[in-house]
Amino acid sequence: MLLWIVLVVLALFAVRLVQVQVVQASELAEQGRETRSRTIPINAQRGEILDADGMVMATSVVRYDVQVDLRQVPAYVRYGEDTTDVLGRGAVEAARQLAPLLGVPEHELGAQLTGTAGGLVIAREVTPEVREQVEELGINGLTTHATTTRVYPNGTTAGDLIGWLKDDSSGASGLEYSLDDRLQGTDGTRSYETGIGGTVIPFAAQSTVAAQDGATVHTSLDLDLQYACQSSVDGQVEQSRAEFGAAVVLEVKTGRVLALCDSGSIDPNSPTGSGTVRSVTSPYEPGSTGKILTVAAALNEGLIEPTSTFTVPDQLTMPNGQTFKDATEHPEYELTTAGVLAFSSNTGTVQIGDLMSDSERLDYMNAFGWGGRTGIELAGERAGTNMDPAAWDGRTRYVTMFGQANQVNLLQITNVMATLGNGGVRLPLHMVDGYSDASGSFTPAEVGESVEVVSEQTADEMLLMLEGVMADQLGTTGKKAAIDGYRVAGKTGTAQIPNTVDGRLTDTAASFVGVVPAEDPEIAVGVIVFRPAGAGTGGALAAPVFHDVASAALQMKGIPPSGTTDTLYELYGPGSGPDAE
Repeated sequence: MLLWIVLVVLALFAVRLVQVQVVQASELAEQGRETRSRTIPINAQRGEILDADGMVMATSVVRYDVQVDLRQVPAYVRYGEDTTDVLGRGAVEAARQLAPLLGVPEHELGAQLTGTAGGLVIAREVTPEVREQVEELGINGLTTHATTTRVYPNGTTAGDLIGWLKDDSSGASGLEYSLDDRLQGTDGTRSYETGIGGTVIPFAAQSTVAAQDGATVHTSLDLDLQYACQSSVDGQVEQSRAEFGAAVVLEVKTGRVLALCDSGSIDPNSPTGSGTVRSVTSPYEPGSTGKILTVAAALNEGLIEPTSTFTVPDQLTMPNGQTFKDATEHPEYELTTAGVLAFSSNTGTVQIGDLMSDSERLDYMNAFGWGGRTGIELAGERAGTNMDPAAWDGRTRYVTMFGQANQVNLLQITNVMATLGNGGVRLPLHMVDGYSDASGSFTPAEVGESVEVVSEQTADEMLLMLEGVMADQLGTTGKKAAIDGYRVAGKTGTAQIPNTVDGRLTDTAASFVGVVPAEDPEIAVGVIVFRPAGAGTGGALAAPVFHDVASAALQMKGIPPSGTTDTLYELYGPGSGPDAE
């Protein structure tokens, strides 16, 4: 009986042995491999952001975290010239040596180095130079670990446009946010098997999936021009005690944004606030710069000519009983269309706008890009509003003719002038020229299609009329925007906006938009000074900023002075004007 029991046990053992060695062999081998297998990530390098000349605006650099095993620090001994000369021991001496390297008070660091924690980080993102000095000390339990940090070498210059990163290294604002998918890249992996003690088994299977680094972003921005632009805007905002200010410089023939400047730009190295780009996200009523659309539309429809004359009082009541005033009192004049623009007459503008139907005017607003996004590569753009004529009341119908009741952002109104400078063809705006991969292969950015808004003749006539805004005559509004040696075409704007106390229309949005050289425009510049103290005008506050920013752009881009002159249109009708008898 005992023999039978032994035989049965042996048989069962043999069956189990066959099952393990044959049937389950592959399964057990796989379990073994899983136990030994390790997969570690290979981090992709985030792409750089460059200006138009290749200057680095954002880059990633290697930094090091300093970590210490506090349990080993007491064993640290610092010797002099030989091992019999002990200069210090333990946490006290470690703190004395580390403190000046890490920029931490010695007594604070000494307290940190006392305890039993196994992996305490005592400094983050130190430079490679500091890391080398730290490791040379030979402090027991001290190690350094590589990390990657984002650096913005130009500080506040274009800081709000570039943006910054969140703690998880994804974009938080600016181009870092809107182009995050392109900048991030794709992490890779390395897989291998380890033996006892975690050592890599040399002949076991290994595999590597290479990381794909993020793309380098090539912007159209000029850092030097951006700095000059920001300085001028910040100076005017401080002087006028405005809520904020902004300016933009466009390349007329391409739609490239050369500079986009908000007051109070953030430093992405130590960001505070939201980083909102208000020139894109804060639409406003354009005021008299909106007269450009009204006059251009009527001119393009053949309803007026630059020399058409209008009887212009300082106060005018329209057939529906609505009364409108000019900004200043003046005698009744016969003004040409050019004069209506030069003197920024509301009463003259409503007479011109009244020649068109509401639907025609709305069509031109849409064609010029009002109420639609510009295409700029920044998140959060607000396109402003074009009210449907069906919603207009008797007064709104007229105030939209001179830039009230509708809203635009600074890019949109500046692109109106750029459109006239480009022969009547509106181009989509962009501040990214393209992208390059790790091999240096460049891919141009996709841009939208152009739109013909008005004829080239209309555009040319509008520019010549808008040169009159800078004319040195009594009552013209843009004299402070004039640039010696260059022909400038532009328009002032002073929109009445609600104050923040009781909502009455006592505050202003002061603006100026223009192109230069007017005979063959290369750049368009727009400026907004929002809610200045004392309710200043576009001619007084925004025009000087235009002068400074446009002058800087002309110099930096090497644009020569105007080589031609042209006879400007008469501003007054025959026998009219302040000198008429």
